[in-house]
Amino acid sequence: MYKTIFVPVDNSDHSMASIDVAVELAKRFDSELVGSHAYAARMHDYRFKQMEFTLPEEYLVEEEMEKQRKVHDTLITMGLELISDSYLTVMDKRCREEKLPFQPKMYDGKNWKIIVQDIEESDYDLVVMGALGLGAVRDSVLGSVCSRVVRRARTDMFIVKNTDSFERQMNGHAVGEADGGHIVVGIDGSPESFAGLKTALELGRKLDKRVEAVSVYDPYLHYAMFNSIVNVLTEKASKVFRFKEQEQLHEEVIDTGLAKIYQSHLEVAHRIAAEEGVDLKITLLDGKAFDKILQYMRREKPWLLVLGRIGVHSDEDMDIGSNTENLLRMASCNVLLSSRRYTPPLDVQAEESMIWTDEATALVNTAPDFARNIARTTIHRWAMERGHSVITLKVVEQAMATILPESAMRSMGIIAETVARDKIAAVDEATYVCSRCGYAARGFKPAVCAVCGAAPEQFQEIDKEALRKLVPLEGAVEEVETFDKKKIKWTRDARELLRKVPDGYQMRRARAQIEKSARVKGLDTITRDMVAAAVSDLLEDTAELSAPGSGLKENPAGQAPAREAVSVELIDKGAYKWTPEAWARLERVPEGFMRDKAKERMEAAADGHNTTIITMEIVEEGLEVSRKAMEEAIRKQQEEKAAS
Repeated sequence: MYKTIFVPVDNSDHSMASIDVAVELAKRFDSELVGSHAYAARMHDYRFKQMEFTLPEEYLVEEEMEKQRKVHDTLITMGLELISDSYLTVMDKRCREEKLPFQPKMYDGKNWKIIVQDIEESDYDLVVMGALGLGAVRDSVLGSVCSRVVRRARTDMFIVKNTDSFERQMNGHAVGEADGGHIVVGIDGSPESFAGLKTALELGRKLDKRVEAVSVYDPYLHYAMFNSIVNVLTEKASKVFRFKEQEQLHEEVIDTGLAKIYQSHLEVAHRIAAEEGVDLKITLLDGKAFDKILQYMRREKPWLLVLGRIGVHSDEDMDIGSNTENLLRMASCNVLLSSRRYTPPLDVQAEESMIWTDEATALVNTAPDFARNIARTTIHRWAMERGHSVITLKVVEQAMATILPESAMRSMGIIAETVARDKIAAVDEATYVCSRCGYAARGFKPAVCAVCGAAPEQFQEIDKEALRKLVPLEGAVEEVETFDKKKIKWTRDARELLRKVPDGYQMRRARAQIEKSARVKGLDTITRDMVAAAVSDLLEDTAELSAPGSGLKENPAGQAPAREAVSVELIDKGAYKWTPEAWARLERVPEGFMRDKAKERMEAAADGHNTTIITMEIVEEGLEVSRKAMEEAIRKQQEEKAAS
């Protein structure tokens, strides 16, 4: 799968981890490795010329100025070449140890530009790159070079975020899981996401790691959007937009249709994996895609997240999808971006579980083109819930009668006796919720979940009577009108908890999600528990979620939580202890090869003084040795060039 693996290096911690990952992958895929470093000698030359006016007066003469320029150019160019060579020597040594073919590359130019140019001109199968470089600070999440390369490269990229050794990552010490963490693939139906699945399955085989797939649909987006625009439209515009009809269409058709579509993507993924001998775990989540996947990652702690570079709704010339970009920045684990494309065979995606009679097909084809797929989804859902395997004319009539008014059914030629059936208020109907995916069915217990295919025993009936008894205990009830003129009630405790969400936009979105969930489940009153389930990730102080009698322990009033005493005198780093000032000075040395060498020399200086405590004086002694070593290396290189 990976014939050639490309690794840009800069000797940062993430760069060293990238070399580690690339070497281990190359061992398993018999790959050739290419390492590169870009240095910017021309930029330094330009900056030096800009600052020439600051030189002492004795240097500001023609002959002396030319001399200084030549000296600066020689030292900078040779010094940067020497550093680049040192960086690549580290990777070369690893490859020699593992008997892997290695090609070093050095080039002068703007780092990200020259890296992208090399990727475009070369036939690399995979780019392994650190998420951060030497310029990283405490709050850095994604380096500028990595970000710019990701946006422009069209080769699969493995972004290294975990700097633990590969061995630690594999055996679980780095992630806290017994199996060393697994591989999670985000599936949205795009060819890139399915190609990512194929890659994940191959990596899982080579690395002996479990693979699972997640998919996310958002049934709350349109409800939140309708809420936000209803108050800015004129009365005439509101009538044209017809909020009530729009929301009914979404609740009855589109929302469940979305769930069914994304679940079908997971089923396709499951079948692809099964054909390769893998029993793929699949999970359907509801909400904002990147947010739900991020929450899932924090719970499950995988080793690698695999995503399509762009999503199912992106144009092919898009640089990177918004959900992918957010997850690349925010995920704490390694991330693989799939730019390759794979479209599953049509027979895999086809809905073969249902057979349509000719009469039923002819009838559904009378629907307008834009509504035909939605109608088919609705009919499939209705039929699956009731255990049908053949779609007949009667099934179509009964299914469409649940969402269309009588006039619309008559205009389509659907004259069903079920149109005249008695309608029971939703609040009085029994509601059954699927414990696997959260789908709600009203009025009957499904034979099978229309979304995830769960068996009937997975459905639990909502105890509306218990909820009604809970309402008086949560304070005064306030009835509010939604954007489409429906009424819904909130208890006082529910309203107060919602108001604790600090961000106004997040509060409005959470409210929309809560109201939508209540409506789908046929509940007329929103309680505190319903709010708590929706806002737990939004509250700054999660103690707000603990209600009286919840069983959560609280600190006695006026008592602060106990804190462990922390020594601030010396920093323990194994065989040596460092003063805070000494350790801070070491961390100012560029991380990676240079810092490691400096640290070794400082420890050697401490040994020379027969002490295990490293102070600022010892640090400076070690740095002086490092400076002399660099000067000697430059001098030798100058002599070698002069001799040649």
